[in-house]
Formats: sequence, C-alpha cells, structure tokens
Amino acid sequence: MSAQWKWRREAGARWAVAAISVIGRYGGRGFARAVLYPVSLYFMWRRPEERRDSRAYLSRLHGRPATTGEVFRHIHTFSQTILDRLFLLSEDMRRFDVRTHGLDALHRHIDGGRGVLLFGSHLGSFEVLRVLSRQRPDVPIRVVLDRAHSASVTALLEQINPEIAATVIDAGQDGPAIMLAIQEAAAQGAMIALLADRAQPGEPSASVPFLGAPARFPMAPWLIAAVLKIPVVLAFGLYRGGNRYDLVFESFSDGIQLARRERATALPALITRYAAQLEDRVRDAPYNWFNFYDFWERGDDGVDPSAEEAGPVHAPGPASAGMGGDRAVRAAAVLGPRAAGGD
Repeated sequence: MSAQWKWRREAGARWAVAAISVIGRYGGRGFARAVLYPVSLYFMWRRPEERRDSRAYLSRLHGRPATTGEVFRHIHTFSQTILDRLFLLSEDMRRFDVRTHGLDALHRHIDGGRGVLLFGSHLGSFEVLRVLSRQRPDVPIRVVLDRAHSASVTALLEQINPEIAATVIDAGQDGPAIMLAIQEAAAQGAMIALLADRAQPGEPSASVPFLGAPARFPMAPWLIAAVLKIPVVLAFGLYRGGNRYDLVFESFSDGIQLARRERATALPALITRYAAQLEDRVRDAPYNWFNFYDFWERGDDGVDPSAEEAGPVHAPGPASAGMGGDRAVRAAAVLGPRAAGGD
C-alpha cells in the first residue's frame, strides 16, 4: 500500500470546501448540487493523480477498464458527500433520508456502559454518524481526527458547529495523550469513532487480501481495541444518491481479548476479517470509495514497496503524526496494563 496519501494535497482543498460551504449556506443544497457538476469536472481535470487512481480502483473492482464517465461519477459522488458535510455538521438532518441498519446490536453494546469503538473507513460519509445524536442523545460521540491533515474540514467544523468540534480527539497529539483521551471517553460510556483503513507512514500494518490483491491496513486501531477490551462495531455511512444515506452498523466483537504473545498472529486475522467485511460494503456501494491514491501500489518490479521479506506484518518505522501512528501503538503498549490489568 502506498503512503503517498499522507503527503498529497488534501483532496477537499481549502478553497473548494470554502466555496461549497458558501454556496450551500446561501444558495441551499439544491442549488449547490447543481453547481457541483462543473466543480467535479474541474477537480477531475486539475487532479490527474486522483483521476488515475479512481480509474485504477474502478478497473480493479469491475474487472475491466473503467470508462471516463465512471471516473467522473466516482469523483462527483465524492463532491456530493463533501457538500452534505455542511448540513450534517450543522446537524440539519431534515434534508436527509437516513435509513439505519443494525441499531439493535449497537444499542446492546451501548447499554453495556463500557463504551463502544466505532470503526469506520473512507467509504461514504463518516459524518452521517451524527444522526446517532438524535437516536441516543444520552450517549456522547467522540471522533478521533487528525486535525493537521484534515485542516479544511476541521476549520469548517469549528466554524459551523463549535460544540461538535470540541468532541474531536486530536490524533496529531502524542500517543499517550491520544490513548488517555480514548480511555476517558470509554469510561464515560461514549461511542468513539475512528477510521481503520489507512496506515500512516512508518506505522505497523498488516498485508491482507482486499479486492483481489494484498493491501496494507493499520494495526493500531486493533491494538487499541485489544487494550481497552470494549465492543467494536463497524460503521458505514453509504451515500445512495439524492438525499438518501444508509447508515449500517455491523457488530464485530463484544471485546477483543488477546494475550500479548498472541497478538502477532491474531491481529492480522482480525484485520483480514475486517477487510472482508469492508470489501462487501465497497461492492455494495462502489462509487463511495474515497481513498484517492494507489491502495495496492506496486513498484516497477511488481513488488509492493511497503512489504518486507519478514512476513505480512510491517514493523514500525519513524514516529508518525495522525490516527494510529507509531506513537499511538507505543502508547497502547505502555497503557495496556493500566487499562486492562495487563496480559
């Protein structure tokens, strides 16, 4: 898997997010959606890297070369979800038809009072999770977000809804601080949402099958889950067109119980299972995949440059800022005995 996403310009550029925000606020969602067509065309023209990676992903998914129309649809779907962030972050849910699935299992975990880890991905809209604040107003939601990497979204969030912005756990801080914040939220019975599909540069990762080829997924979210031993639920906010979203919850674990000596083999197995469930949702909503970089990058010799001869687990490199980086992994190791009595 490529780490190029970390250094590539933020896909939702500041000016684009700001422009969409102004258009949506003063022109309304209907007018803004019409304006998105030329915006998407401009983005497609100006960003050859994302255009190339969209075509490669869609070709892999469909088993044939993707058409230019399919690439445009992919990019335009991304633009539509960015626009909807404006209204979802302002908690204006009246504009949307959000259909929830799997709530019974989620409520069961919430009612256990131990907190819940919500593992999301760059598939669809993670912001649609805000609908949970209406379903369970008694349960706080904390979102782990790298403020520095998502600067434009963070700025928009703080402008539109400072109260929601205050619930963000900044993944750019040092590892122990991240873990302590997550532990504190779990102790309060909160839902803690984080993304589990992008590995940070230098972060421990596991290579597992995904859409027919090996891809690297981060190990840190699963190490955190193993330390906290609280329920894990997968969350997908799938955009279905128009004003409709499907908010899908899949119970993954009542609590991951792993001895330290088992983690080297057990964590890749968990990630393989997660990748399989993610793949099912990708095939269900193919134009919702918003990882606009080479998820299955190969070198000129056809070898994954991030892979190592030692095996499927990629050892940690230099410390990295962001969710689940090496600092968070080390913090999980240090805080593990304090959080769960050790192994």
